[in-house]
Amino acid sequence: MERLFKLRERGTTVKIEFIAGMTTFFSMVYILMVNANMFADPFGDGSNPLGVSYGAVYIATAISAVVGTVLAGLLSNLPLAQASGMGLNAFFVYTVCIGFGLSYANALVLILLEGIVFILLTVTGLRKKIFDSLPEAVRVAIPSGIGLFITLLGLQNAGIVVPDTSTAVDLASFNLLQQHWGDIMPMIVTICTFLAIVVMSIRNIRGSVFIGIIGGMILYYLLGLTVDGFYDAFNITFISPAEAFGEFTSQSFGKVFTEGLDFSAYVEAHGSANLVLTIITTALAFCMVDMFDTLGTLYAACERANLLDEHGEPINMNRGMLSDAIATSIGAICGTSTVTTFSEINAGIAAGGRTGLTAVFCGGFFFVAMFLSPIAQLIPGCATAAALIYVGLLMMASVRNIDWSDFRISVPAFLTLAVMPFTYNISYGIAFGMISYIIISIFCGDIKKIKVGSWVITLLFIAMLLLTH
Repeated sequence: MERLFKLRERGTTVKIEFIAGMTTFFSMVYILMVNANMFADPFGDGSNPLGVSYGAVYIATAISAVVGTVLAGLLSNLPLAQASGMGLNAFFVYTVCIGFGLSYANALVLILLEGIVFILLTVTGLRKKIFDSLPEAVRVAIPSGIGLFITLLGLQNAGIVVPDTSTAVDLASFNLLQQHWGDIMPMIVTICTFLAIVVMSIRNIRGSVFIGIIGGMILYYLLGLTVDGFYDAFNITFISPAEAFGEFTSQSFGKVFTEGLDFSAYVEAHGSANLVLTIITTALAFCMVDMFDTLGTLYAACERANLLDEHGEPINMNRGMLSDAIATSIGAICGTSTVTTFSEINAGIAAGGRTGLTAVFCGGFFFVAMFLSPIAQLIPGCATAAALIYVGLLMMASVRNIDWSDFRISVPAFLTLAVMPFTYNISYGIAFGMISYIIISIFCGDIKKIKVGSWVITLLFIAMLLLTH
């Protein structure tokens, strides 16, 4: 342990690392339920447009989390933890599959492509250079835009925000005189769960999101006693975890190869040129969001843990990013969206985690959780919706880094974060941010400040908007 993880050098012990790994796990284990629910029931109505089950995605998410987290610990010796990223999973489900019309297997090809490209960029050292070439105005706004986007998804999944013929969206009715209590009750559970998570976070209770989801589930079933006929149609069946693994092998694992490369249905509907631009720009959007997410999290977490080198950069940064890229490729093969480093690692760092042993322990907990999918499936969507809203709240923190008084910065940033939720599309938000940045820079005499990477990315997005959707 000492030779591999340098425990004494970093002022930690096996016991501290174990507690830190457990703390990180309970802070982010909600992703197993939230991700599975988003893929299997994105609209909360049982429609299942992607054609993949809860159990299949649950196992795929767990396996990729185990691989990514353990690999990060062994390669980089940093207290990192990885799983399917929030926001990136919404982009996969709602934009790429439902919005663009690519199949579940087709979309996995884009994730695999992203992972392979990231491996190459990381090995060659180009990943950080591309990150640095993009305008800061867009970089800092992307997390907030995604935060607004997944907050909208959470409110819609809870039934709090509903479609409206005149205004597009509206607040659901809480009027007991007009609405059935059975329709109002899940919305009450979401609101209570969200506020409970917030209160626990303020009081520094570890694993507040996971505890809140479990509490929301209990509240949901208790309030079910007050709804006529709630339990008449409810049948709890504790199936074997083997059933979830069976669904995983038949519906998710390897679909990227067996079905993903067949784009004939999409080409027939949209044309070959549209397909090429969609693949390039969508994969680019996945890459950029994942890049910002991983690098931003790495810098913030390593600074907090005093794990920066003499140049102010995270130690073993390339190895940490390489594990992220490999895990994304494995995740695509298993059947889930982009795997990225979670900001919840800060909970484990606060508990004393300083080495890769924290990550190894955390990965071990994810391995155990893999066999608990039948129990996790009992968690209602109204409880996981609260987690979406809370994560959206956390992601809004980056707006404080935007200089709102300077239109050169605030306009691209504003368009980036506003267009994402209003169009249900993360890539459109990045496109409007980049295009506005280029135009403002040209006409305000700052054309020389525009980097080559920004020009290339902007031109690709312009082509996407003019020639595809």
